[in-house]
Amino acid sequence: MGEDVGIRNRTSSYTARVFSVPEDIKHLDSRQLDGLTAAFLAWMHRAKRPDVRLSRARVWLIFLLLRHCGAKLGEILALDDRADIDLKAGVVRLGQAKDEDSMPREVKLPQTVTEELRRRFDDPAFLAVRGMVFHMDGGYVRRKFYERGEECGLPRELSNPRVLRHSRAVELLRNGVPLTVVQTILGHGTANLTSHYLSFTEEDARNLVSYYIHKEARMKTSARNTFIGQVGHIRTGTILAEVCLTTPRGHQLVAVITNESLEKLGIHEGMVVTASIKAPLVVLVQNNEAPTTSMRNRFFGTIARINEGTISAEVVIAVDDETEVCALITDESVRKLNLKVGDSIWAMFKAFSVVLSVD
Repeated sequence: MGEDVGIRNRTSSYTARVFSVPEDIKHLDSRQLDGLTAAFLAWMHRAKRPDVRLSRARVWLIFLLLRHCGAKLGEILALDDRADIDLKAGVVRLGQAKDEDSMPREVKLPQTVTEELRRRFDDPAFLAVRGMVFHMDGGYVRRKFYERGEECGLPRELSNPRVLRHSRAVELLRNGVPLTVVQTILGHGTANLTSHYLSFTEEDARNLVSYYIHKEARMKTSARNTFIGQVGHIRTGTILAEVCLTTPRGHQLVAVITNESLEKLGIHEGMVVTASIKAPLVVLVQNNEAPTTSMRNRFFGTIARINEGTISAEVVIAVDDETEVCALITDESVRKLNLKVGDSIWAMFKAFSVVLSVD
């Protein structure tokens, strides 16, 4: 098992995303997490009386730490907000709860959570409870979880603090965080405990092999605008099918193909496919805000290179360290738009422009 864990730690972020979660691990997906967060926030803002506002704000902070730290409820309720939270460093020191599984550890907080904690702690209403902000009854907190879960349509089995701990673990692993790092965040004594969140099925294994074969082939070709991704959702109509896929870097692409092509290619959810877009079909838009458009595929990045010819120009947009989108436009358009290397820009293309292929 230790050898397996070592292999997983060396895999890419894509490998981390391509795994199944065992059925006994109850967890929430990103949409459900966003819904539960919105339910807690709205519930807090509905409070009228000052004492009720304070109580709900404390539960809200407990929720935020559970959501982003992967901690146990007991660990959060045992926190001393003056001693165990370092707002300057943006960390929370966990593991002070007296149970055999917990270990003292530091967990980095997202900046948005750090700012919310600072804002609440600076609120005069919190002065009376400083040092004891998180010292609330566990049964009361759990009831509030069940109520908020019901408000956003979650079943009772998914509306409890333990599910948030599982959800954070799965979220981190899918984002490519190494297994041993997730182990440290959760406070697990061994990597074996953390690896319980991972389950590689035969289909997962085939997807991984297919991905690396495609990746190797891609490194040997100069083809532009070729993306490898895993199919996450397929929606079929009378004639056409909409195929949504996610790249190893987490970018979403949408392709519209005929049902006949879908069946001929054998495309199904969970499968790894290659998406290609011709450079002349990529549209460039100068706008820092997301443009209002019917185009489903939109990438925001910076211009990395401009290769000008006598009539046309190739504009390469760096979306991240590994993802580039190439557009082919006229040299006149380059001058008219005053495009320069380093400029921020949107690269967009229609779902009908995406061609899918399989190995």
